Amino acid sequence: MRDTAPQPIFLADYQPPPFLVEQVALDFHLHPQATRVKARVRFCPNPEAAPDQDLRLDGEGLKLISAAINGAAITARPDATGLTIPARDLPEGAFDWQSEVEIAPEGNTALEGLYMSRGMYCTQCEAEGFRKITFYPDRPDVMAPFRVRIVSDLPVLLSNGNPVAAGPGWAEWDDPHPKPAYLFALVAGDLVARKDAFITREGRRVTLNIWVRAGDENKTGYAMEALKRSMIWDEQVYGRVYDLDIFNIVAVDDFNMGAMENKGLNIFNSRYVLASPETATDADYASIERIIAHEYFHNWTGNRITCRDWFQLSLKEGLTVFRDQQFMGDMRSHAVKRIEDVLTLRARQFREDDGPLAHPVRPESYVEINNFYTATVYEKGAELIRMLQLLVGEDGYSAALDLYFARHDGQACTIEDWLAVFEEATGRDLSQFKRWYSQAGTPCVDAAEHWQDGRYTLTLRQHTPPTPGQPLKEPLLIPVAMGLIGPDGAELLPTQVLELDSPEQSFTFEDLPARPIASLLRGFSAPVVLGQRLTNAQRAQLLAHDTDPFNRFEAGRALARDILHAMVLEDAKPGPEYLDALRRTLCDEGLDPAFRALALRLPGQEDIAASLHKAGHVPDPDAIHAARIEANRIIAAALAPELGQIVAAMATPGPYSADARDAGRRALRVQAVGILAFADKGAKAADLFAGADNMTEQMGAWVALLGIGAGTAEGMQFYRQWAHDRLVVDKWFAAQVMHARPDRAAAIAQTLTDHPDFDWKNPNRFRSVIGGLGMNPAGFHARDGSGYRLVADWLIRLDSVNPQTAARVSTLFETWRRYDDRRQALLRAELERIMAQDPLSRDMTEMVGRMLGQAMQG
Repeated sequence: MRDTAPQPIFLADYQPPPFLVEQVALDFHLHPQATRVKARVRFCPNPEAAPDQDLRLDGEGLKLISAAINGAAITARPDATGLTIPARDLPEGAFDWQSEVEIAPEGNTALEGLYMSRGMYCTQCEAEGFRKITFYPDRPDVMAPFRVRIVSDLPVLLSNGNPVAAGPGWAEWDDPHPKPAYLFALVAGDLVARKDAFITREGRRVTLNIWVRAGDENKTGYAMEALKRSMIWDEQVYGRVYDLDIFNIVAVDDFNMGAMENKGLNIFNSRYVLASPETATDADYASIERIIAHEYFHNWTGNRITCRDWFQLSLKEGLTVFRDQQFMGDMRSHAVKRIEDVLTLRARQFREDDGPLAHPVRPESYVEINNFYTATVYEKGAELIRMLQLLVGEDGYSAALDLYFARHDGQACTIEDWLAVFEEATGRDLSQFKRWYSQAGTPCVDAAEHWQDGRYTLTLRQHTPPTPGQPLKEPLLIPVAMGLIGPDGAELLPTQVLELDSPEQSFTFEDLPARPIASLLRGFSAPVVLGQRLTNAQRAQLLAHDTDPFNRFEAGRALARDILHAMVLEDAKPGPEYLDALRRTLCDEGLDPAFRALALRLPGQEDIAASLHKAGHVPDPDAIHAARIEANRIIAAALAPELGQIVAAMATPGPYSADARDAGRRALRVQAVGILAFADKGAKAADLFAGADNMTEQMGAWVALLGIGAGTAEGMQFYRQWAHDRLVVDKWFAAQVMHARPDRAAAIAQTLTDHPDFDWKNPNRFRSVIGGLGMNPAGFHARDGSGYRLVADWLIRLDSVNPQTAARVSTLFETWRRYDDRRQALLRAELERIMAQDPLSRDMTEMVGRMLGQAMQG
C-alpha cells in the first residue's frame, strides 16, 4: 500500500556534499544470487560545506554484511534508501569507510546497478544505479578515482580505466581520473573481442576492443571503424585526445537505453553495435555511427567535465548531442543530417513541449530523474548549443570551448559555468539567452511583411504558449537566419542572422529590385514554430530556388502539410501545382538522392495531428490516416513513370557499402517503391523483396507491401529467414504493428505478445511491440479504445519489473488532451487505472501524475 506520494527534489535546495571522496577501492566476488561487494572509501570533509554534518550514504536493495570506520566495526542500520552515520560518530578529518554488502544480480530485472543479461554480468549506474551496488554518496558532484578487483570464473572481467593486474579467476582495474559513481562500470562474461588500436596525436597507443558474444564478432567491423573516425574527429575539431591506454565497448542484449559512456568501458545496447548488410538497415548503420561517436565524445563532455547535479543534465547531454550532430554532418551530409535532426526534434521534443510533460531544458524539480532523460534535455539542449554557436560565431564558439575544457577539467559544473566561458571568451551578455534553459515550451515566431518602392520591411513577433507551472513567458533571444529570394529565383540577399530579442521587432532592407520572398529560419536556426503566410506558388518558388537546403525541403513539406490539412478538413485533393513540384524534385539529379527521398516522404500522422491541433482543430486519427493513403495513391498515379525510373536508376550494384552515397540511393529507391506500391499493387515491392541482398531493401520492400494491406507471405518468409537473429526479429515484431491496418493494429499487437519470441522483459522487444503500437497513431487511437487498453495493461505489468522502461513508454499517452471527447475519456480512464495500481513505481507515478495534471507535492 502506498504510504505517501513521492516527494520532489528541487534545484533550489542544492547543497554541496558534506564529504568528498579521495579514493574508492571495490572488490567484487560475483555470484548470480549472492554477489559480495567490499568497498573501501576514503572520505574527507568538504571545506565548501557546513561543518559537523552526518555522513549520508545512498543504498537500495543491499544486504549489509559489515561496516567499519578506520578499521573499527560499527553498527549501521540501513533504511529504505541508505544509511546515516551521525556526525558525533565520525572522526576528525579524513577517514576510511569499509563495508561489505550482498546483492543478487540475477534477480535485478530493473536493469539498474549490477544485473545479468543472458549469463553476462553488466552494470548501468546512470543516473542512480550505483546505490544498488554498495553504500555510497551517489551524486554526480562527488568524484574520485576508482580501483576495482573482480573475482569470477568467467573469462572476461572488465571495469573502468586501465588493466593493472590479472590472474586465474580475477582481474584488477585502475581508473586514475576522478569520476562520479554514475560512470562506474563492470562487465563479466564469456565474450570475444574485435581488437584494433589507435595512435593519438600525442603518440599514445590505445588498445580498442569491442566485446560481444561468440558468433557476433563478424558484425562489429562498422562499429570499430566508427569509433576510430570519432577519435580522429574529436582531435581535429575539438582538440580532445583520449586519455587512457584502452577503450572497451561491450554489446549487451538487455539494456534500458541506447548506450552508456562509462569511463573507458562503454556499455551498449547490442542494436547499436552489431551490423551486417544482411541484418542491419542503412538507418541502423547511421545510428551505430552516431551513438558510438556520442558515447566516445562524452569522454570529455560528460566524464572529464560532468554535471554538478542532475538538473544540469543537458550540460553534458545537449552539448554531446550537438557534437555528434556535427560529426555526422561531416561524415555524411550536413543538409540531410540537419533535416533529419529537425524532423526528430519536431516529432519528439515539440510534442513534449506541447503537452503535460513540458519542462525546461534545466528543470526546477523532479521526483524520479530517470524521467528527465528526454528530448527536451537532449535534442532541445543541442539546439541551444547550435544557437550559441550561431550567435557568437565559429571562432567565438571554439574559443569558449577551449576555455571550458581548460578551466573545468575534472570538475562537476553548472549551466552558469558553461555560459560564463562564452561571455568571457566573446564579450557577449548572455543573460537573456539563459532564459532558454529555464523556460519551457516551443516559442512561436510570426512574420509579417510590407513592400513599398524597393523597401522590404519584415516584422517578427514572438510568444511562447503557457506550459505546466509557467503560465507567463519572457521574451527570448532568438537568432533568425534569413535570406531573400527574387521572383526570378535569384538570391537578392544572402544569409544573415537577425537577433529577435523583443516581443516585436522590424527589420528593413533597402534598394531591392523586386518584391522578394523571405526565406526565414534558414538551417532551422532556432527551435521555434514559424508562422509565415506564403502562397502555394511562393512555396513552390522556394522549393525550386532557395539556396538553403533546409528551407528548400521545408517549402515542400509545408506544401504537403497544407494539402493534407485540406484533405482532412475539406475533402480536397493534391493539385497539379504540388504534383509538378514533387516531380521536379524527384527528377532533379543535381539533388542528393537522400534529400529527394526525404522530400518525397509525406508528413507523418503525428505531424498532421499536431499541426491541426495548433491551428485550432480537433485531429481525427482515422481521417488523417485515410488522407495520407489517398495522397500516396494520387502521387503514385501521377508520378508512376518517374518512380519506376528511379527504382531502376537507384540500384547499387557491387558490394554493399554503408557510405552516405549508396545509403542515399537506397533511401530514394525504397521510398519510390513504397509510393509506387499504391499504383502497381506492390509488384515492384515484391520483386525488390525477392531479390534484395541487404536488409535496407528487404525491409523497405516488406514495409511497402504492409502499407497497402499485403505482405503476409513475405512476413512469414522474413521470420523463417531471420528467426535466429534477435535484432532482426525485433524489426519483424515492430513492422507488423507499426504498419498494420488501424482497425487491426491492437489485435495484431495482442497476438504478437503471445508469440513464443515475445520476451516482454527485454526492453528492445517490449518497445518493438508495445512502443510500436504507438508508432501507428490511428491504430493506437482506435475509437474502441483497444489500443489504449492494451498499452495500459502492459505498462502495469512491466512497471513492477522494469519501471524505467515502463515509464518511458507511458509517454504514448502524453497527447491525450489533443483528441475528441470520446477518445479523451478513454485515455483518461486508462491513465487513472494505471495511477490506481498499488504498488506503483516512483517513475510511473510521476509520469502519469504529470499527464493527468496532478502536481507532485513538496
